[in-house]
Amino acid sequence: MNYNWNWLVFFNEAPGGVTYMETLLWGLAWTVGTACLSWVLALSMGTVVGVARTTQIGWARRLGTAYVELLRNIPLLVQMFLWYFVIPELVPRALGDAIKQIPPPWGIFLPAVLCLGFYTSSRVAEQVRAGIESLPVGQRMAGTALGMEPIQVYRYILLPSSFRIILPPLTSELLNLIKNTSVAFTIGLFELVGAARSMQEFSFQVFETFAMATLFYLILNLIVVRGMSLIERRMAVPGFFGPDTSTKEGAA
Repeated sequence: MNYNWNWLVFFNEAPGGVTYMETLLWGLAWTVGTACLSWVLALSMGTVVGVARTTQIGWARRLGTAYVELLRNIPLLVQMFLWYFVIPELVPRALGDAIKQIPPPWGIFLPAVLCLGFYTSSRVAEQVRAGIESLPVGQRMAGTALGMEPIQVYRYILLPSSFRIILPPLTSELLNLIKNTSVAFTIGLFELVGAARSMQEFSFQVFETFAMATLFYLILNLIVVRGMSLIERRMAVPGFFGPDTSTKEGAA
């Protein structure tokens, strides 16, 4: 069986009066939007939970641990279905009906963002916890000795230092989040994978379609890696974190 290659298929008209290339670009836009909003939620919630797991308050540590273990150990696909199909049935009837009446695509976009954001926040929380616990104990003690409140110690001493340490693993989490947006296709979100599936079903050009989708993912992830690398170098403290430490130690 011979496959008929046609790389010009992207300029053919797709259902809806647009080209197939425009269809993929719309899918890419939904992927970027979903990833960006989910990352904001994941970073904010992950920081709060990560701090809770390192405080001296017992109930906060236990609550943070339960949060991480619950969300991190349930498959993402199951959580996506729970947010879309189950949560509207568990909340009060008026709120559930309001959620169900949100018109598409926003009625699909919102559960996808919440699911990806909370799932990723459990992983970010572990990175934040590890970053804080890797710091010398003297930093926390010095802040307390200066008369700072615990929240001030975290805000001005521990978090700025720990985030410099965990930027590389946070980059990996962001890349995973971008790729995990493809799971939202299972509840009907027209992101990049959904757009690619739509294109191949109408055009029957499977290889060209997913080759272009792969290229879009690759370019998007390379942009993220480059941007995070620039942030990492910008935030590095010479002689304390980053490659400058090893360079100076070698020179000494």
